Amino acid sequence: MPLELLMLALSVALLFVLIVIQAAAGTQAQGLDVMAGHRDDMKPPSAWQARTKRCVDNHREGLILFAPLVLIAAHLGVSNDLTVWGAQLFFYSRVAHAVIYLAGWPKVRPLAWAIGIIGTIMVFVAVITAIPA
Repeated sequence: MPLELLMLALSVALLFVLIVIQAAAGTQAQGLDVMAGHRDDMKPPSAWQARTKRCVDNHREGLILFAPLVLIAAHLGVSNDLTVWGAQLFFYSRVAHAVIYLAGWPKVRPLAWAIGIIGTIMVFVAVITAIPA
């Protein structure tokens, strides 16, 4: 398996872990009966529950950009320094971003986010330059 696809698979696994954390936070804040019910009359989320939701949403947004690019690169047979480094930057920055976000550390989180965007842009550039004119 190309390293870029491995990074994509690990990024999906990270999303799964974050969703489990979010579900646990919801159950802790709202109670099992509420979370297993229709959820029409939920109380406002706790700060922790809201933070886990924002973290999951942010990771999903990053994957929406990253995943198609990696799949296009794999389809085109493009694997080079840009795609490899870009995929690694994306994945490891997203792990750092999730830890920083869930820990509630201010001001450092945007740096981890920006590194992930740079990784995505690297894969994008590799894909665009590989498409024949």
